Amino acid sequence: MTTILAAEHLTVTLDDRTLVKDLDVELAARDRVGLIGESGSGKSLTALALLGLLPEGMRVSGRITVDGRDLIAAPDRDWRRVRGNTVSMVFQEPLTALDPLMPIGRQIAGPLRLHRGLNRTDAQAQAVHWCERVGLPDPERLVRALPHEISGGQRQRVALAMALACRPRVLIADEPTTALDVTVQAQILSLFDELIEETSVALLFISHDLPVVAGLAQRLIVMRDGRVEESGATGDVLRRPQSAYARQLVTSAAQVTRLTVGTVER
Repeated sequence: MTTILAAEHLTVTLDDRTLVKDLDVELAARDRVGLIGESGSGKSLTALALLGLLPEGMRVSGRITVDGRDLIAAPDRDWRRVRGNTVSMVFQEPLTALDPLMPIGRQIAGPLRLHRGLNRTDAQAQAVHWCERVGLPDPERLVRALPHEISGGQRQRVALAMALACRPRVLIADEPTTALDVTVQAQILSLFDELIEETSVALLFISHDLPVVAGLAQRLIVMRDGRVEESGATGDVLRRPQSAYARQLVTSAAQVTRLTVGTVER
């Protein structure tokens, strides 16, 4: 399949420190790539770099291409055409990603008006549709609610609805289930599965939780201290990890969970 988003030798530096070094990743339609590593390994910085959202002072080098166009040095106006349109992101804590003073419906409708040129009425109707699609109860009422008036699991579904409303071709999910209880976490992961099959979106799923990633991803990238320790098909990494760090992750996960080393072919 044709590559939508790719990074080659992606490197992020701050002053004289290298925070991410030589990371490669490619995403085509329906790809499921898991990016895993402990806190501080560079996972979230990688996600921000892929959307041109690195904090001020950090420098990025290598190549980041969207539909074959290198955006590594592109002005922000070019990145704004990509963000929320071709590539969207779901953050770990939706309460900080949502405007606390704006009704949920307006927040979902905003990208549709910006990127798709919908009028207010049509954008609001789409907001209701996407709330319903991600499994939110009583969407007609919920679109009028403020973020603090709904639960954490519902806020994560709102964030997902916002990310998907413009039908992006790539979705980056940064620890989207970490703050959720086990039951809600399973529901959100199942929803990712459904949406990939329904919309053909490519998924880059970022987590420190190997069993969660292993159940969703076709390919794994294992990071530590800003570097890629190992990458490959999920089943290969789980059954035959080559690096000491990957072996440690697999062993630790197997000790505390029923980690399944076989993967479902998709």
